[in-house]
Amino acid sequence: MSRRISRIAVAAGAAALAATAGLPAAAAGHGHHAPAPQHSRSAVVLGAIQYDSPGRDDRSNRSLNAEWVTVKNTGRLPANLKGWTLSDKSGHSYRFGNLRLNGHSQIRIHTGTGHDNRRDVYQDRRAYVWDNTGDTATLRNDHRRTVDAQSWGRHGH
Repeated sequence: MSRRISRIAVAAGAAALAATAGLPAAAAGHGHHAPAPQHSRSAVVLGAIQYDSPGRDDRSNRSLNAEWVTVKNTGRLPANLKGWTLSDKSGHSYRFGNLRLNGHSQIRIHTGTGHDNRRDVYQDRRAYVWDNTGDTATLRNDHRRTVDAQSWGRHGH
């Protein structure tokens, strides 16, 4: 009879092992953490960046506005950028107001002053933001999560 009980115990153990084989390590009780869930990539991304305005850097509004970053909506659905931020490595940050970016469209964020419209918005700054020798533009959503980043220069790609 003890032989029969040990066969049942071995069969039950093998069934339990087989049942956990298809589970992630954490679910099977063998790991410390479950794998992080994969997030889908945002349809809103950084596009072209002109970090070095053409001509002399004379801090004129014309020169400041020739420094810009493009934000693109690559998806077909509109996106509201209210509360999103665009920042550089030095901590300069621009917070978007209630801006609806239609699907398959883009907007330029200029450094200087101007009148916002559906193609261009202005940071209303009187000094340059983007470092010509090396910087990173970072786009964050309204939950402060990085959506996209582009680097250039010494420490860029």
